Amino acid sequence: MLTASLVLSPGHVVAPVRRRLFGSFVEHMGRCVYTGIYEPGHPTADEDGFRGDVLALTRELGVTLVRYPGGNFVSGYRWEDGVGPVADRPVRRELAWHSLETNEVGLDEFVRWARKAGAEVMYAVNLGTRGVAEALDVHEYANHEGGTHLSELRRANGATQPHGIALWCLGNELDGPWQTGHKTAQEYGRLAAETARALRQAEPGLELVACGSSSSTMPTFGAWESTVLELAYDQVDHISCHAYYEVIDGDVDSFLASAVDVDHVVDSVVATADAVGARLKSTKRIGVSFDEWNVWYQKRFHADPRTDWEIAPRIIEDRYDVTDAVVVGNLLISLLRHADRVVAACQAQLVNVIAPIRSEPGGPAWRQTTFHPFALTSRLARGRVLRVEIASPTTRTARFGDVPVVDAVATHDPDTGEVVLFAVNRGRAEPVEVLVSVTPFGDVEVAEAWTLHDADASASNTRDDPDRVVPRPASAEITGGVLRLVAPPVSWSAVRLALRAS
Repeated sequence: MLTASLVLSPGHVVAPVRRRLFGSFVEHMGRCVYTGIYEPGHPTADEDGFRGDVLALTRELGVTLVRYPGGNFVSGYRWEDGVGPVADRPVRRELAWHSLETNEVGLDEFVRWARKAGAEVMYAVNLGTRGVAEALDVHEYANHEGGTHLSELRRANGATQPHGIALWCLGNELDGPWQTGHKTAQEYGRLAAETARALRQAEPGLELVACGSSSSTMPTFGAWESTVLELAYDQVDHISCHAYYEVIDGDVDSFLASAVDVDHVVDSVVATADAVGARLKSTKRIGVSFDEWNVWYQKRFHADPRTDWEIAPRIIEDRYDVTDAVVVGNLLISLLRHADRVVAACQAQLVNVIAPIRSEPGGPAWRQTTFHPFALTSRLARGRVLRVEIASPTTRTARFGDVPVVDAVATHDPDTGEVVLFAVNRGRAEPVEVLVSVTPFGDVEVAEAWTLHDADASASNTRDDPDRVVPRPASAEITGGVLRLVAPPVSWSAVRLALRAS
């Protein structure tokens, strides 16, 4: 058996655990909204038409923040189509995903859903085909208390209190040629600055996110962030990152090491933002909003282009396996590791569309394999993120070179004394014994330990077998002040340590 050793200490603090790291994403795309979160007539539907089974799973998942309404969708969206009497709402062509949007669910409905789910709303404005005036309008509708045309319209529509949305995205992926209203960095940076300045005149305390690159593979990655921030640094708080991963040409080893790329993306964007801040002689630090991340088999999606205009078509409903779940768990490790600068993160998306939750019209909802590392990390990560020094065997990857077989992060709650270790074994052949000295944390014992692993790394959960892959008790024990965790090949593990009762 291979061996890896980890060193951690309560004094080696990265940052507080940011609850916004456990965000999700609901876009008007495919079946995420219609027959996903919303299905009047479903056996579990509530008085607002929201599926109770999906709401329960969302709460279990531990989602703290939900980005809405897009995504590529937002760049052609008219927010006012989705308010007022449902019977009067227009049906529109939705260009991003080549579908029809009924607007049956809009801003007011989504805020009601988010409150039921216990999640904060992160709202994205359309800076693709619209601009400053429309951003101010939707802000007035959503957040102004009353006494103005649009705030009174909201009240007349049944939302007597302001929605109080604090976190706003200034558009989406406008560096991408596929985006409706695609712009150069110069065009977008100026528009973002103008919109941010206007929104702050309306409500000074808003948190505003500028669009970063849609991918680190974009030829303008780095240069885009630099130009946008040169123009908008003083007006915005954060800049976005997006990243999706899949097995390319059968290269599973590189796929399992995808978190190496997340580390690179965050470090690159932070370095760029800090360089701009230095040039501007600013003491302000820009945060990173990693508001789209996940495993997404994009090659499958692009190989099957849509031709028909449908309502809520079945698109990118990827079925995830054990390997995908281990990668998701590792991406969460990377995001926690960068909690000093990553202020929010959204796994894209929540239901049906590359999602941890799947549902069928009129039928059941179930947990995909990727549900489990997210839910356990959200539940267990508390207090402060600790820096972990890792001594691990390495594995060779075509994309990233030699990478550690074991990756890990830890959290420590000084109020309770609890320590949680999150670790992955990215190797496909051998188990690894992970050794951690826990004496700096006092007399602790294993309170719970979980591993997501299966002898068949391609195993997945389905409607007929929804619990084929679930976390199972891990092999973890403390002997002589050393935690010994056996991590099987292609596995994600979480171990919670608690102070021993006296």
